[in-house]
Amino acid sequence: MDPAGQAAAAFRATHGKEPDGVWSAPGRVNLIGEHTDYNDGLVLPFALPQRVAVAASRRADDVLTFGTVRDGQAVNSTAERRVADLQPKTVDDWSAYPAGVAWALRERGIDVPGADLIFTSNVPTGAGLSSSAAIECATAIALLGLAGTDLPLPEVARVAQQAENDFVGMPCGILDQTASLRCTAGHALFLDVCSSEADHVPFDAMANGLEVLVIDTRVSHALAESEYADRRFGCERAAKALGVESLRDVSPADLAQAEEELPAELAPLVRHVVTENERVLATVRHLRAGELRSIGTFLNASHESLRDDYRVSCAELDLAVEAARQAGAIGARMTGGGFGGSAIALAEADAREAVAHAARAAFRERNLREPRIFSAVPSAGAGRDR
Repeated sequence: MDPAGQAAAAFRATHGKEPDGVWSAPGRVNLIGEHTDYNDGLVLPFALPQRVAVAASRRADDVLTFGTVRDGQAVNSTAERRVADLQPKTVDDWSAYPAGVAWALRERGIDVPGADLIFTSNVPTGAGLSSSAAIECATAIALLGLAGTDLPLPEVARVAQQAENDFVGMPCGILDQTASLRCTAGHALFLDVCSSEADHVPFDAMANGLEVLVIDTRVSHALAESEYADRRFGCERAAKALGVESLRDVSPADLAQAEEELPAELAPLVRHVVTENERVLATVRHLRAGELRSIGTFLNASHESLRDDYRVSCAELDLAVEAARQAGAIGARMTGGGFGGSAIALAEADAREAVAHAARAAFRERNLREPRIFSAVPSAGAGRDR
């Protein structure tokens, strides 16, 4: 049963009635454009088929209840929370994500109703595939639906980001939430974060005899969140030192001079952001021209920049990328925030098994847990399922 069906079934079993509706939102892969979103830069994600679904109904009071689904049954129900009592950084379990969305909507003056919500998901957690953003976005469209209120999708993305930034306390950019909401099937989303302008770029790898493989290393290093915050703060320091609003304002022509003006620890961060934006532009040009095999060089360069300049890779991600390349992948890179999570590899369809085998063998040889590997197909963004 798909996540939407599981959520609906568990809601019926728990509450003895049909939910008012079921909404869902996908995880995402970022094809290229890493750590550029909070620098007002360019990104190119696509949505995954894997989704978080929430079955929900209004209540007569202002209480929110949360539950999750395992094996078709509602489990892990949280304590009830009154909407009016929600305050940032007061919830320390997974329900901080949906509770934060309710709080962020209320901050915008939306009359958030009390609701019973039951979630289910097949988005791998801890894999750098934005399971948290999928929870936020599914919650946002569900609560808006129950409230009978519409918001433009860019504003819904900002609501979800505010929930994660201010309520949960994770200083993420807006890439993940935007991808979960605005992606379309068969396309990558070319997003200019500075202007919020978005374009759907055709990216049907399978129709071109290619596959995008996700290699989930199944590791998550403890320093991920603190190092992520350090990188973001470093970028803010660099922008201030250079006298610009954000690193998006540093052009490739200005890069050499900017590097000379900055402390040694900040110059590589700026170099990554500026060159990564250029790699996004180059990737989009090749995709629009139907030259999918030509983007491998940009994927490879992106990983090397993230490893050497931005310093957010780790041994397991480097191992997955190197194994994929040696097995014939056209290009490979880490995806997501780093320090664990997943890598992606673009490969010829007939090389899929060789790439997957090489990655698993490389991990076994180093006595590491076998990675989870699956094909990523650009899929639809968030919406109502029933």
